[in-house]
Amino acid sequence: MQEHQASITGGTCEGVDLAALAQREGTPLHAYSTSSIRQRIGDLKIALAGLDATICFAVKANPNLAILQLMANAGVGADIVSVGELRRALNAGMPAERIVFSGVGKSADEIAGALNVGILRFNVESLDELHTLQRVAKAQEVTARAAVRINPDVDAQTHAKISTGKSENKFGVGIDEARRWFADRKALTHVQLDGLHVHIGSQILSLDPFRLALQRVTAFWRELEQAGHPVNSIDVGGGLGVCYRAGVDRPVAAADYVDAIREALAGYRGRLLLEPGRWLVAEAGVLLTRVLRIKQGTERRFLVLDAAMNDLQRPSLYDAWHDIVPVTDEPRPPTTYDIVGPVCETGDTFARARELPECAAGDLLLIRATGAYGASMASTYNSRPLAAEVLLDQGRYAVVRRRQHFEDMIAGEQPARNWETA
Repeated sequence: MQEHQASITGGTCEGVDLAALAQREGTPLHAYSTSSIRQRIGDLKIALAGLDATICFAVKANPNLAILQLMANAGVGADIVSVGELRRALNAGMPAERIVFSGVGKSADEIAGALNVGILRFNVESLDELHTLQRVAKAQEVTARAAVRINPDVDAQTHAKISTGKSENKFGVGIDEARRWFADRKALTHVQLDGLHVHIGSQILSLDPFRLALQRVTAFWRELEQAGHPVNSIDVGGGLGVCYRAGVDRPVAAADYVDAIREALAGYRGRLLLEPGRWLVAEAGVLLTRVLRIKQGTERRFLVLDAAMNDLQRPSLYDAWHDIVPVTDEPRPPTTYDIVGPVCETGDTFARARELPECAAGDLLLIRATGAYGASMASTYNSRPLAAEVLLDQGRYAVVRRRQHFEDMIAGEQPARNWETA
């Protein structure tokens, strides 16, 4: 078991009996360990001691209000990419001065909403966005604080779909363009452009990509400083990887990550921002699911679960590995299965040729490390209602999202009665 992963011992997590929990709340069921999340926050704060640093949780990883409240209570802010995430963060008690707004597609209305509440900073990703920010801030007669997101053209050595720091990716701008922005910054009457931001991807298991990206950002910061441009904040993004495959994935320790930041930015006196998402919550979560049936195919034996790709999309979307284990200590002979869900897609597959103790219909399994981009990316495809979510805390649990009912799922739909012309 990796350090601070949701600890499963004798069929319990956080002292909660998982079999009893599944019996009471049903499956599929997302469960999150509060102790694991608090420990991760604590480890990062210890590593950052002595630095002027603010932790902003990447809300997209897990936007459940109870998770965000846990973050807020620990003094953690938010990294948002939509006005919906802004509203969630504020509703959870995160102060606006700890919220940063990232993303390539901020609309004028979203920018206006964020300006209205006085967020800490906008991470600007294009010249058009910079001009939009100037226009909206001028109309509101306020000054927006902004950082330019640098695309350092660094390979994060992760899955192509979660790599964000190469020149071919849609995120950020090259250093040459950023240089021009700072040269012209005095023309921005309502934007205070005084920050740098970099985020090269997600699920990064080596310090090397971080070091290279930070090296390029540091060189640019020093260049700007010498040219008389203030850089009051540097946002180093997120991307720290977690253990999805026990014995194979070897995540970077928080202390080593922060040491790399200290080394790269030695002498920097401004504010540091960090945007961890997956690292804070992924290993705190498990997805409980039952075996519906065993199907013997011509070439493969299929283990059919009641959880599906709409409950956990990562294996289908990224070919991602998640450890899957039975919630029992009963010894059984090993059997090889393709582990699949009931959705009508071949891509609804959690694992291929995975060896497990022999299973039977009704058995309870858990899929590990689902606390990030699990429920967050869920859908109602095949008209499957969203799963429930629970928070576990030292022998007790609370439902933090009730299981969606059919009536909830179709609430916004209606027959075509009122026809209009546009």
